[in-house]
Amino acid sequence: MNIRSLCQKSLRRGIPHCRWFFLCIAVLLAAAEVRSAEPQPISFNRDIRPILSDRCFACHGPDAETVAGGLRLDVREQAVAAAIVPGDAATSEVIERVLSEDDDLRMPPAALHKPLDESQIALLKRWIDEGAEYEVHWAYTPLRRPELPPLQDDNWGINAIDSWIAARLAEVGVEPSPAADPVTLVRRLALDLTGMPPTRAQAEQFVSNPANEAYEQLIDQLLDSPRFGERMAIYWLDLVRYADTVGYHGDQDVSMSPYRDYVINAFNRNLPYDQFVREQLAGDLLPNPTLDQIVASGYNRLNQTTEEGGAQPKEYLAIYFADRVRNVSQVFMGATVGCAQCHDHKYDPYTAKDFYALGAFFADLQEQGKYGARQRPPQIPVPTTEESQQLAALDQQVDRAQQDLAELQSSLLAGQAEWEAAALETAEEPNEGVEIWLDDQPPTATLSGDWNAVTGATGPVQSGEVAWKQVANKLTQHYFINAKQTITIQAKTRLFGWVYLDPETPPVAIMLQWNDGDWNHRAVWGSDAISYGRNNPKQISLAYRRQGKLPETGKWIRLEVDAADVGFKPGDVVNGMAFTQFDGTAYWDSAGTRITDALAPDLVAALRTPADSRSDEQTKQLREHYLATHPAHIEQSVKVDRATAARNGFAKTITTTPISKSVTPRPIKILHRGNWMDELGEVVEPAIPEFLGTLETEGRATRLDLANWMCEPENVSTARTMVNRLWYLMFGRGICSSVDDFGGQGTFPSHPELLDYLAVEFVDSGWDIKQMLRMIARSATYRQSSKPSAALRAQDPYNDLFARQGRFRISAEMVRDTNLMISGLLVEKVGGPSSKPYQPAGYYAQLNFPRRTYVADDGPDQYRRGVYTHWQRTFLHPMLKAFDAPSREECTAMRSRSNTPLQALTLLNDPSFVEAARAFAVRIMRESDGAVADRIDWAYRQTVLRDADPFVRQELEKLYASHYEHFAGNLDQAQQMVAHGKAPVPDTLDTGELAAWISVARVLLNLNETITRY
Repeated sequence: MNIRSLCQKSLRRGIPHCRWFFLCIAVLLAAAEVRSAEPQPISFNRDIRPILSDRCFACHGPDAETVAGGLRLDVREQAVAAAIVPGDAATSEVIERVLSEDDDLRMPPAALHKPLDESQIALLKRWIDEGAEYEVHWAYTPLRRPELPPLQDDNWGINAIDSWIAARLAEVGVEPSPAADPVTLVRRLALDLTGMPPTRAQAEQFVSNPANEAYEQLIDQLLDSPRFGERMAIYWLDLVRYADTVGYHGDQDVSMSPYRDYVINAFNRNLPYDQFVREQLAGDLLPNPTLDQIVASGYNRLNQTTEEGGAQPKEYLAIYFADRVRNVSQVFMGATVGCAQCHDHKYDPYTAKDFYALGAFFADLQEQGKYGARQRPPQIPVPTTEESQQLAALDQQVDRAQQDLAELQSSLLAGQAEWEAAALETAEEPNEGVEIWLDDQPPTATLSGDWNAVTGATGPVQSGEVAWKQVANKLTQHYFINAKQTITIQAKTRLFGWVYLDPETPPVAIMLQWNDGDWNHRAVWGSDAISYGRNNPKQISLAYRRQGKLPETGKWIRLEVDAADVGFKPGDVVNGMAFTQFDGTAYWDSAGTRITDALAPDLVAALRTPADSRSDEQTKQLREHYLATHPAHIEQSVKVDRATAARNGFAKTITTTPISKSVTPRPIKILHRGNWMDELGEVVEPAIPEFLGTLETEGRATRLDLANWMCEPENVSTARTMVNRLWYLMFGRGICSSVDDFGGQGTFPSHPELLDYLAVEFVDSGWDIKQMLRMIARSATYRQSSKPSAALRAQDPYNDLFARQGRFRISAEMVRDTNLMISGLLVEKVGGPSSKPYQPAGYYAQLNFPRRTYVADDGPDQYRRGVYTHWQRTFLHPMLKAFDAPSREECTAMRSRSNTPLQALTLLNDPSFVEAARAFAVRIMRESDGAVADRIDWAYRQTVLRDADPFVRQELEKLYASHYEHFAGNLDQAQQMVAHGKAPVPDTLDTGELAAWISVARVLLNLNETITRY
């Protein structure tokens, strides 16, 4: 019989039965109180495992090699055999040790500084008395879709999420918070899904019609915005430790922006999460991979690397290996496998063998322990759509020029026999032409170095009246460039210069260099002491051509090289020449070119051989020489070269990025205690953690096999990890609050059934990220107010129950984006190289190898979203650092959230924010009308989407009045105020008034409400 039927029955019987009625009510209420006071049944995972993991497992846990006293408390059979008596806590040694007064016997040891409190001891006793049952860790149990609890309230709840939340709230007697007001809700939703406040039009449209249908349309609109991918990328790039620099040693730049753009586009096109995982771990191993998939494989190259000269490559390969295992396990599994690098995991069932077997999947990556020259091979160019079109057009120009050359060759070959006859006649008496470029006077050009002229009376002279003496201490040169009289290279051009080496103090090396736009045409005699153009002693390149030993001293020698040998082609135009030596004394004299029509002996022999008796090689030599020296062929070859140079020059401007490339895997051994020099460990093959099963593969398992295992519907980690993080993005905390660790040191989920329900839903949806976010956003749970009652705050300070929404400061990038958006300065462009906002001068003073000076961007790139900000690992941009952005040296699944005076000072004084305030002030003056109070109302609505409270408006009016009075009387200071930033300042606005409105704008952009998501 329920209370309602008792009440009706008593009322029908009349007043005499009231006593019976109220007695029944009292009894039923008391019974209900007793039931609600009954403790929840003990759950090993929820109640006991956290105690054992935090206080006991370090010494008595999964690391079997270091178990103290031979006691393992993570395995029931061993715990029961030695220290636990199921059903009898009083006689269990575990409890005896916990309660012992003897410091030597009491557990946990005093040195651990983690004593158990009374509530924890009571839980342990109760658990043992109830049978000391163990459970498989919740994160490793099979995924299942739990049955939905019954609806608790017909007036609250929209979808399955609300059923689980309401059921938990009913258990503890807590009511959900009321729905947020429309302004708060639209702003919250926009910040969560796009990382920026809603546009004014979006906000006004929703506030005027906050119906459920309009709300769901708004969700879809925000999910379809390009801003969505940028917002999601901010979080994902934290996870995978994306940066624009290498991290170690000199922290040099590395070109990873195409990977960042891949992530943004993947979220925007709602790439299924399982495919997203596969493409990053093994995009290069997919059948016929696309450019996007190969770029995605750059995930494996996001680890920190080094160029340090003294680095041990083998040591750094071990460092990269461990870094990769840590990141893969945290990002995709929510696991801390990295803790098993030196020994078995202290808290989770991961062994050291598991650590190295997981890393062995990546042993096929082509990589180096030590890199150099700002390169991280293998790298590929990643053109934008526009660049691809330009490259295709340039390729067509090259193809046309080459086709014209081929047609020309066919027509010219008809005249080869006539040329051969003429060439044979002149073979005995060749002609020669010499062009002097430098003699007694340098050509009209830009001169550099010491041009010390000597005459025959003071030194040797080869021709004319003057030579040029050069005395060197180490590396010395004199040269001319941008000569008015240039040299055009022909087919048989030879370049020369005369030199006389002092017999008493000769140089150790001499070099001639020529310039046709660069100096990469060099010939060197003697040692390798001259460094120009030489990257390593064994290198052979056009930029550094060795010609043998030094010429004879004490006499004039003509140094001569074929123009082709130093990288010139017919048609190239030479405009400069350099005379270089290392140590000693040399005299330099006339220089120029020599052109002869004399044929090489082998060509003459071929000409004298009848055509039908020539060898194939002779026929080929004559044909090539004839074409190469024909003026028409030279002219068309120059066109081909120019088209090719234009194409290649443009190709060099295209952004490149490191990618994954599979090579023969290197052997992986277990490193004892993580020591990279220890060669004695067991060789391991790629494998998933043993307690999670085995992979069935033909031959050695690959990264693609690993990715496929992670994306199996039965995988216990992947879906749980991702949906928990999506929940975290929408509430400010996860269902499991330790979003980076689902293991023994993590936290038990506040709603484990809901987490499993969402994980199964995620898999069944086709791993649809937008669908999961849509489901969360549609729930009544999400729509709650974030303002708790005093009672709720006291009962649930950390919002474990989700009886309210979260409220928290937005991330660093969003702070920047919000300010730029309100100011009107924001430039929205998806993708491209990273941008460099204003930064304090000298901030990079301690960066070396090389030393560098930060140069802020000009133009639109200065005003791009924060996700595109240059990420310098060791010297993170000060604004990002002030607002708790991570350096991205390791995986960051949850940023710190601090509230410091430095943040307020940054918002007031960082040039980006001062300029944003100035641009916002311009908007206030141009776009709002009326009195000061009206303009303040307009500005306040633009900033936080609601009207200012009266006392706030009054304070802002006072601020404006006092600052206007000051700036109107100090126009020089007003001018300084409005001059901040590179955006143009309108000259039609009153400077004093603009400066005063800047002050108001700085306050508005610094409001806690402006940078807080409610």
